[in-house]
Amino acid sequence: MKKVEIHPEAVERVKKFTITDTNLGFGKYMAPIMIEAIYDKGEWQRFDLLPYGPLKLDPCSKVLHYGQEIFEGMKAYRQPDDSIKMFRPEQNARRFNQSARRMSMPEIPEDQFIHACDVICAYSKNLVPRRLGESLYLRPFMIATEVGLGIKPSKQFLFIIAASPSGAYFAADSVKVYIERDDIRAAHGGIGFAKTGGNYAASLKSYAKTIDSGCDQTMWLDSTHQYVEEMSGMNFMAIINGELHTPAITDTILDGITRRSILELARHSGMKVVEDKLSITHLLESVQNQSCTEAFVCGTASVICPVNSFLDKDGKIYQVKDGTGKISLQLREKLVGIQAGREDGPEGWMHTVKDIKF
Repeated sequence: MKKVEIHPEAVERVKKFTITDTNLGFGKYMAPIMIEAIYDKGEWQRFDLLPYGPLKLDPCSKVLHYGQEIFEGMKAYRQPDDSIKMFRPEQNARRFNQSARRMSMPEIPEDQFIHACDVICAYSKNLVPRRLGESLYLRPFMIATEVGLGIKPSKQFLFIIAASPSGAYFAADSVKVYIERDDIRAAHGGIGFAKTGGNYAASLKSYAKTIDSGCDQTMWLDSTHQYVEEMSGMNFMAIINGELHTPAITDTILDGITRRSILELARHSGMKVVEDKLSITHLLESVQNQSCTEAFVCGTASVICPVNSFLDKDGKIYQVKDGTGKISLQLREKLVGIQAGREDGPEGWMHTVKDIKF
């Protein structure tokens, strides 16, 4: 494992940095430091902690033309004893490498990935929020930097980790969902399971339509337009007949770490969990006859947020019986409690960041 080289100017920058705004929002403020690593000649050359700043790219870097890029989203939390812990970072490291393999990019050894995250968290300790539900959001990403217009995998890459002290993803306590009946986000054999920018770019047209319709999130269906898959940036779950239902993971759905954690907590509490195909017809009928009592979205950024209603293409609104989400908020309270160190969770879920004096 390569040691992260600490640049003195980065340390000085973070020492002087403060945020006075109490409304952090999500991704609104960036820590003044970042991790940077260069891949060339078949290996990772070095890892550095640098001042946060613009990247200098050749106009013909492959990422700008062919979208060879991946990213992750993960969080670090302040604990009651003032230590900092990351939530299941090894899961993010594994998913990052899964995305890298699909996008023909180099993997980063799991211990190297976590070490780099440790370093930026340690030097950003004073920026980790103290309020429950807030966190230091980490955005590791990798881009192809080889110069050339030939359509082939790059041999040179840049890996960055940026950090953002963040609050709630959604401003409201619940969301309205627009059902996308025309476009699709992913198809079997594609890149739907990889956390790559192209998946999110493909959702932006529908997102604009979603906002224009007075909704907050887009629900994507499979390529046959029959089955629920996920939202534009998070997974989907529903309480139907007292059971927790969620679409089974396929190569068209991102395997969410928050999703996986919620299912583990639900099973541990004795709730029946159903991971299977979920038809949009069945979901809407269940909402209408009130056998679906709750629905919610979940992800690293949003954690858990109840769904208030669904808007279909024909303008029909399906109101969820419990739009405030009694069960979903109980799951959220448990998960947030574990992340904040106020409740015990499964062994290994919280990774302690080694404190650094600087």
